[in-house]
Amino acid sequence: MKFSQYHISDRIKKNLHELGFLKPTDIQYKSIPSIMKGEDVLAIAQTGTGKTAAFAIPIIDKLYTKRRHRDNKSVRCLVMVPTRELAVQISEVFSKIAKSLPLNILTTFGGADQTIQIEALKKGVDILISTPGRMFDLRAQGYLDMSETEVLILDEADHMLALGFIKDIEDVIKHLPRKHQTLFFSATIDEKIKDLAYSIVKNPIRIQLSPKDPVSKNVDHQVAYIEMDDKRFFLERMIREKIESKILVFVRTKVRAERVAKAMERVDIKTLTMHGDKHQEDRLEVMELFRKGDIKVLIATDISARGIDIPGIHYVINYDLPDVPENYVHRVGRTGRGAERGHALTFCAPEEKPVLEMIQGFLGKEIKQMEIDKSDYRMTLALTEEVNTNWQKLLDEAAEMKQKKRKKKR
Repeated sequence: MKFSQYHISDRIKKNLHELGFLKPTDIQYKSIPSIMKGEDVLAIAQTGTGKTAAFAIPIIDKLYTKRRHRDNKSVRCLVMVPTRELAVQISEVFSKIAKSLPLNILTTFGGADQTIQIEALKKGVDILISTPGRMFDLRAQGYLDMSETEVLILDEADHMLALGFIKDIEDVIKHLPRKHQTLFFSATIDEKIKDLAYSIVKNPIRIQLSPKDPVSKNVDHQVAYIEMDDKRFFLERMIREKIESKILVFVRTKVRAERVAKAMERVDIKTLTMHGDKHQEDRLEVMELFRKGDIKVLIATDISARGIDIPGIHYVINYDLPDVPENYVHRVGRTGRGAERGHALTFCAPEEKPVLEMIQGFLGKEIKQMEIDKSDYRMTLALTEEVNTNWQKLLDEAAEMKQKKRKKKR
């Protein structure tokens, strides 16, 4: 079935065609009819399967078709998300699908000036995409009216639960009208997610795709056994061999992100970093540079695993293994999105093997091993530009650090 055959507005069909959305993905095919009927939906699907469009298309059509009285300033659809980056990504999808339609879409999150957000809410917002913190701030100040909200959407619900937002989710339900539609989307499912879902949805239609393998079939993923101190050399080699490819590198901490970026800088490889210490303006700038391909390597912490929905990421490198097994799925899900093929490679040091075993237990199978023979391993270390040509840079940096310390003592 094609989108042109769906009972949705012709203007939405036109927008979908311009975006290259011709046929629905599995999650879209299974979700859209139930959402259009007004049913509650509990959907579990892998990252990169088109979940956002699965709820955006029918909700945009519903709100466009059913106009409201101009005096009604209540938000009609509330989309709750765990991170600022994800809020921006989802807002872009809604805006593209609703292009030229008379629907007001607003994105709110902490770290941004709320003046513009308040003015928009005063005029009336059809679709609000927000992180919990800023949403409750606006409501506490009396600017956010949810008394006539028709639809509540919880996206990346498992991540919101992991971040401790369960009370926020329960609190928002208290401010909604008794009769409203709830859409619950998550990439993973466990007992806690089930309990949360069934406490806020009524007789939901449950949709679950590929439960046996949480990693998309479009992603080839492997693990390579590499000593911790040698990882930077293999990353350098990977980047140089895939010079035209967009590469997303995941590390464990923000300190590690900056260290790896410095290591790449020493061998004249330009990278971007994304982590919790970045201001919102910097985050948006980084995402735009990476999206456009001005700089092709982004080094990020897990805070960004859910917020990066950029087409054309060819490779995901797990420079460090994630602390939480579920995060492996979200990391590798940044590549191979939609109909694209993707590749993911995990660098596993000997001390990380227990974590790898936990991840494989979560996946229910072993990750294919990339074989690196001893001669190839030695060659990678021997050919690195950091070893052969950058001693002077390292000496210069050390001298600069000593000079800074002397100035502080003075």
